[in-house]
Amino acid sequence: MKLSDPSLDDKSTSPYIATKPLVYRCLALTGSFETGKSIPDCFSGLSGDFDGQGISFGVLQWNFGQKSLQPLLREMRDQHPDIMKSVFQNQYDMLLKALDFSQSEIMQFARRIQHPVKHVVYEPWQGMFVSLGRTSEFQDIETKYAHETFEKAIGLCREYELRSERAAALMFDIKVQNGSIAGETKRLITVDFSALAESLPQDKLEVRKMHSVANRRADAAKPEWAEDVRARKLCCANGGGVVHGIECDLENQFGISLKPMG
Repeated sequence: MKLSDPSLDDKSTSPYIATKPLVYRCLALTGSFETGKSIPDCFSGLSGDFDGQGISFGVLQWNFGQKSLQPLLREMRDQHPDIMKSVFQNQYDMLLKALDFSQSEIMQFARRIQHPVKHVVYEPWQGMFVSLGRTSEFQDIETKYAHETFEKAIGLCREYELRSERAAALMFDIKVQNGSIAGETKRLITVDFSALAESLPQDKLEVRKMHSVANRRADAAKPEWAEDVRARKLCCANGGGVVHGIECDLENQFGISLKPMG
């Protein structure tokens, strides 16, 4: 069982993150926004049945209710059974049985291992799921299952003629937090772009375009969430900032820069 490099909790550049694909780096960044935690714990987001989905886990909150979490856990079971056993220990056999339950049975199982009102997952299950998300093997599975969302984010980059790693991070965070850019928001971004001087240096033009996307998407969010959306999106555009009271540096912490996507 491999745990992620703990040096990523500081602000120094780590050779480890530079070796990871861009989809992983974007997933880790969005995970840090979602959980308020850095690598590896950003991959271990865990919530109970407050939304009727049983248990939700991981950066993209795959869950039992929509049958999206079961495939990740089954893949981990099949590819890395020894790690699953070491993580879930005495509860391993129970989890394996649950993964073969009917949909109604697995929802019952999920609700049995959490508080019925507060929806907090009970120990030892909470700690076990968090430990699972810390392993590089499960992070690789999360990355695989995030690829479809990442490809849609890259499609948005092409649509808006953005080319940098920061742009990929921005669009990925939009896909995860907001879903899309549509209608009036898209029109306003296009108007903003048309007012930009084409003579600007490429990096400055890229950042100005990202500012437009960030601010217009934030303006389109529900008022109670608009400033949270803005902070996250401008952090991506600027390469750093403060989100949820936590200072973030994209290049040093996540290996995400203004260089073109590979």
